[in-house]
Amino acid sequence: MIEISNVSKTYGAKPVVDGVTLNLPVGGLTSIVGPNGAGKSTLLSMIARLMPMSAGSVTVDGLDVTKTPGDVLARRLSILRQDNHVTARLTVRDLVSFGRYPHSRGRLTKEDLHHVDEAIAYLNLGELSGRFLDELSGGQRQRAFVAMVLCQNTDYVLFDEPLNNLDMKHAVSMMRLLARAASDLGKTVVLVIHDINFAAVYSDYIVAMQSGRIVCQGTPDEIIRADVLETIFGTPFEVHTIGSRRIATFY
Repeated sequence: MIEISNVSKTYGAKPVVDGVTLNLPVGGLTSIVGPNGAGKSTLLSMIARLMPMSAGSVTVDGLDVTKTPGDVLARRLSILRQDNHVTARLTVRDLVSFGRYPHSRGRLTKEDLHHVDEAIAYLNLGELSGRFLDELSGGQRQRAFVAMVLCQNTDYVLFDEPLNNLDMKHAVSMMRLLARAASDLGKTVVLVIHDINFAAVYSDYIVAMQSGRIVCQGTPDEIIRADVLETIFGTPFEVHTIGSRRIATFY
């Protein structure tokens, strides 16, 4: 379990994340939603130790992220950030292989190669494995980065805005893939996402932030309600049930 206790991040006198206490459920897909500036990505970065906390603590299965050696933490938790810029000219297979670094330190074993092959196959990248990243479309490149993260073979996988720059078709494909990774591979998937309806359709649990604080959390049925969404985003919503899912529209 990821346990977040009274975590804050301030810049000067301004709190970006303000005393957040939260236990993220094990298994399934959890979406962190909220308006711009709510502190979602900052919180995710502190969970992954990419950014220092001003106060509080985060533990992953009891391991304090600020005190655990990097290679140990990297075998339990992985993250895909928004800004994935690779300066070297790498093939898809080269990139995916980087996911094994916490295990192999760059010297790939037979087991590492097996994980690389599995990740490439799982993301349906076999025909593209020898292609360079700069030769791929945005959707293909994003799948390659997801394969790299899954190849790290951690129990907890974090994604910061994984739908950025994807069109509708590729965004749907990505959300299906992440939900499938949670169910098929037994991962705990946590993502920051802007689109409330993608969160509604694919999430098992939703955490909503506003002004650096948690304002509500629960199942999609508990969160995707007109009054709750208006509290989170400050604009009127209508909620419709399509099949078994609640879908939100705003006006």
